Amino acid sequence: MLIGELSERTGTPRRLLRYYEEQGLISSQRGENGYRSYTDGTIDRVQQVRGLLDAGLPTRIIKQILPCLDGPGAIVVEDATPEMVATLERERDRMTARIDCLARNRDAVAEYLEAVLELRRQGELSESVD
Repeated sequence: MLIGELSERTGTPRRLLRYYEEQGLISSQRGENGYRSYTDGTIDRVQQVRGLLDAGLPTRIIKQILPCLDGPGAIVVEDATPEMVATLERERDRMTARIDCLARNRDAVAEYLEAVLELRRQGELSESVD
C-alpha cells in the first residue's frame, strides 16, 4: 500500500509516517517510481508506535523496544540488555507519576464540577458564567 492509504488506515498524517520512517520506527520499499510501499503489517507497527508515543515514550526508546514487539499486545523478549531494562523501569515510573498526577487533577475537577452542579440544582448559581 502507498503512504496515502497507510495514512488513511491508521489515521496518521503522511508527514508523521515519513518521520517514523526517518527514525527507523517503520520501513518501506521504494518502487521504480520512488513511491513508498508498505506492507499490511506496517498498520500494526504504526498503531504500536502511536500508542507508545501517547504513553509518553520518546522515539529513541520506542526504537529500542520495537524489535521486542511482535504485533499489538504481543511481547517477545529475546535479549533485553540491563540498560534497556533500566530505561524501561524509569519510563514506567515516569508514566506512573503522570497517571497519579492526572488522577489527582481529574478528581479535583470532578469535585469542583459536582459542587457547581449541586449549587445550580439548588438555584444558588446562575446558568451563565462570564
